[in-house]
Amino acid sequence: MSDLSVIRLLAELVPEGSRVLDLGCGDGAMLDYLQRHRGCSGYGVELDDRNVLACVQRGVQVLQLNLDQGLSLFEDQSFDVVLQIDTLQHLRNAETMLRETARVGRKGIVAFPNFAHWPNRWSIVRGRMPVTRRLPYQWYDTPNIRVGTYADFAVLARKNQLQITESFGIQDDRVVRWWPNARASTAVFRLQHR
Repeated sequence: MSDLSVIRLLAELVPEGSRVLDLGCGDGAMLDYLQRHRGCSGYGVELDDRNVLACVQRGVQVLQLNLDQGLSLFEDQSFDVVLQIDTLQHLRNAETMLRETARVGRKGIVAFPNFAHWPNRWSIVRGRMPVTRRLPYQWYDTPNIRVGTYADFAVLARKNQLQITESFGIQDDRVVRWWPNARASTAVFRLQHR
C-alpha cells in the first residue's frame, strides 16, 4: 500500500518523534514519509532485493530479513511503534509475528486487505475469487498466503491478549467506522499488550 493519501491516514496513528520498526516495508515509502513529516526514526525490514535497494535510495535504514524467521534480534519494547502494513497476509507465521510485534513495540499498527469487503463477497457469491484494487491478483498467482477479515482479526488480537485501542476501515482513501467489515477494502488496527 503506497498511495500517499493512505500513507497520510496511517501516519496519523504514529506519534510524532516515534522510533518505528516497519515490517515488510516494501520500497520504504511509509517510513520515508514518517521520517520527513512526523520526525520519526527507525528501520524497515524487507526481504525483496529491489525493495531493499529502493529503501536505501530513499535514505531509509533497512534490514534484509525473512520475517518468517522472527524478530529475535530485537529487544523487548525496543520501538515505540511497529508497523505491519500489508504484511500479515504474506507470512506463514502470522500469529507468531503478531505476538512479536507486541513484544518489540509499545504499540502496533496492522493494516491488510479486508476479504469481507462487499465486492469480494459478491464475487464469491458469483462463484469467483475476487480481483480488486486491494486484491489485484488471480487466485493462482497471488503472493498472499492467506486472506483475512476485519472481524477475524479482532478475534485473533483478543486470543493473543492484545488490546485494540483503535480500529477502522479504509475505502477510497476515506476512514470507514460504520460497518468496516463490509464497507472497507482495508482493515486497520492499532493495538498494544494488555
